[in-house]
Amino acid sequence: MRSRPLLLVAALAVGQLSAAVANPRVLLLDGSVVGSDIVAVGERGAIFRSADNALTWHAAASLATATLTGVAFSSDGTRGWAVGHDALILTTTDAGRTWQQQWQGENLADSFLDILALDAHRAIAVGAYGLSVTTTDAGKTWTRRKISDDDYHFNRLSRGPTGTLYLAGEHGTLLRSADDGATWKRIPAAYEGSFYGILPLDERTLIAHGLRGRSFRSIDDGDTWVPLVTPEPVLLAASLQLRSNLVVLAGHARVLLVSRDSGKSLQTWAAPLTTAVAELIAAPDGSIVALGEAGATRLEAPR
Repeated sequence: MRSRPLLLVAALAVGQLSAAVANPRVLLLDGSVVGSDIVAVGERGAIFRSADNALTWHAAASLATATLTGVAFSSDGTRGWAVGHDALILTTTDAGRTWQQQWQGENLADSFLDILALDAHRAIAVGAYGLSVTTTDAGKTWTRRKISDDDYHFNRLSRGPTGTLYLAGEHGTLLRSADDGATWKRIPAAYEGSFYGILPLDERTLIAHGLRGRSFRSIDDGDTWVPLVTPEPVLLAASLQLRSNLVVLAGHARVLLVSRDSGKSLQTWAAPLTTAVAELIAAPDGSIVALGEAGATRLEAPR
């Protein structure tokens, strides 16, 4: 079962580290900012925290051994969740310092691929073959839901500035929810390949990205799309809007792209990175943290 869309290489076994390290040097697949800290998760139950904008990392206490593919925190930082393979959901109440198993599905072949925290009590987790579960009681109970007639993989959840939720997945799957995930409506897709994310830039402007460099821009909340020209036809796994409004996309083949015109055009960014990227994080100090095959790589934001 796949995790983030990477051509994975064997990663080092993860141990519980007592000292700070400059880079975990393990496969990391997702990350989230909580307060002034960054939490990253990855292969074989890896969870790492950085309190200094990714200059150093500490391993967090967790007994999980399954690959973790998604992590999210409530906006106030009081509750966080991590999800992954083996139908596993972990939770934390101390900003990611320690984690406990909260839920595990009966079918261990199920794999979660992402999670979105709506607040400290509500969260949505999605994954392979149409997998979706929700909680409204901080994870005391999780309810499985079918949110699409198709059993395609759901790859990434995102939330826009007005609270609209977006879901990107296989076979042209783009979904939108205006009621915190209670109901979902299909967004007309610009192509039938897989999407790995929808990045909301403002109330109406979206960037959708997927296989072979396919990326599209919408100015009407996804009702219509305009294809973007990308320099190389590689899988685009991650996207990020910086405080400067620059947009960065990354993925396979060491390709990083930047847009300086609100997503209207993309140019190659010659950042010092030599491996595939699964996620991009905006660190509190304005730098970018690229998570992926090389672990965690700190990058100065493009200008």
